[in-house]
Amino acid sequence: MCQHEPPCPTADAVDREAARVIVATPEQGWSLLCNGVIIFDDTGELLPDGSTIAPHRGPAPHIPATRRPVTVTTAAAALIR
Repeated sequence: MCQHEPPCPTADAVDREAARVIVATPEQGWSLLCNGVIIFDDTGELLPDGSTIAPHRGPAPHIPATRRPVTVTTAAAALIR
């Protein structure tokens, strides 16, 4: 199917998103890859067999992966109540 050298990963490969883009529609938010996978701007995917992969974007760079516990002062606690 793929004529690229080296060949693009297949649609069932773990690295399927590394296939070359053959149709890009940034105004609509999706691209068709050489292996038949449609990828969306939100990182969701539609595979050639009709199955889907939910968006799998990581946390935004400005949000820490782990949050430190917040210490509430007595004054702040009084305002919350």
